[in-house]
Amino acid sequence: MGITKSDQFTDKQNAIATIAKAFGHPARVAIMEYLLKVDSCICGDIVNELPLAQPTISQHLKELKNAGLIKGNIEGNAICYCIDEKTIEKLQNYFGNISAKLRKHKTNCC
Repeated sequence: MGITKSDQFTDKQNAIATIAKAFGHPARVAIMEYLLKVDSCICGDIVNELPLAQPTISQHLKELKNAGLIKGNIEGNAICYCIDEKTIEKLQNYFGNISAKLRKHKTNCC
């Protein structure tokens, strides 16, 4: 496996890339949508919502947590997850800045 050279980019660029990579699988998108739908922390009930095995869902939850998109709290024998609003705000600001610049510099390139 080659070197990624991620140290050649800013912390902000690396953070956005990590978040974007976490959204790179439809199961993770489905998990985020489910968390939005239930509007509360979830523990084990997500396994009943997706057509995936529990270990697979656990791996996707781990990826989302590593990207900062969700956070987890231990309650008894289970870890309960919810969306980390701070990371969503970072994404919103990032894409909001892109949209604002595109509106400001409307050009007919390409």
